[in-house]
Amino acid sequence: MDDMLNNLATYGYAVVFFYSLGGGFLALLGAGVLSFMGKMDITLSISIAFIANFIGDGLLFYMARYHKREMMEYLSKHKRKLAFSHLLLKRRGSWIIVIKKFIYGLKTLVPLAIGLSKYSFLKFSLYNAIGAFIWAMIVGGLSYLFGGALIEGYKMVSDKPYLAPIMLLLVGGSVWFYLSQATKKK
Repeated sequence: MDDMLNNLATYGYAVVFFYSLGGGFLALLGAGVLSFMGKMDITLSISIAFIANFIGDGLLFYMARYHKREMMEYLSKHKRKLAFSHLLLKRRGSWIIVIKKFIYGLKTLVPLAIGLSKYSFLKFSLYNAIGAFIWAMIVGGLSYLFGGALIEGYKMVSDKPYLAPIMLLLVGGSVWFYLSQATKKK
């Protein structure tokens, strides 16, 4: 995390932009902490993350819509997850575009699945903009507000390095378990 914070302090806004094209949770989290420390501007960081996240999902939608043949090579390994994304769109409606910003594993697949359908690009763009704005405000705002606690938590983990893999296994295992249960044949 020290390397990420140093890179963000040095290259800051460019890192936030490029990292946010594909999700950007950690870069925006780091930018919020650096803003708390006075090394970056939180408003500019949130704005850049919002714009990049909006563009990134729009590119995924575009690739799936207009380059299906090339995308199908990648997507053939994820047929169940794509079907699950379609099911979520049917069950939850367009709001899944907003909600998926916060669910690891669906951030990429939902725009691809929607791009493969006949869903309107304008409607997708509207919900994508709403989702990117809410995501950037929540992640950036909370990381700025709780910057002190995040710094203290980092210090605790750096003092006891065995905690980091345990926490990663718990979070990663939970996500994996949820996705495997949600996409399992019934």
